[in-house]
Amino acid sequence: MSAITITARAAEQIGAFLTNRGSGVGIRLAVRTSGCSGMAYEIEFADEVRDEDTVFEEHGVKVIVDAKSLVYLQGTEIDYTKEGLNEGFKFTNPNAKAACGCGESFNV
Repeated sequence: MSAITITARAAEQIGAFLTNRGSGVGIRLAVRTSGCSGMAYEIEFADEVRDEDTVFEEHGVKVIVDAKSLVYLQGTEIDYTKEGLNEGFKFTNPNAKAACGCGESFNV
């Protein structure tokens, strides 16, 4: 199984979000059916790790992925980028065959 990797920039941002929130064990990364290309990334705070979850930890932060989403996310790199006025998480997913122009959704 390929790991999900977290860049130092992404880890710094995740850590800042968790500090500002004041609680949480990490972030939960999942995919859902949506978007213009079929599947969309979904990020939320995680307050617990469930039995069916896989935890990836790098640079002191945890990314938690459920078993159903892991199939689509294996090998993904999570980065945090700032381009002009836009900033946010960027996903480099080797499983994605195509992505929409906004980078919010993909298909496999």
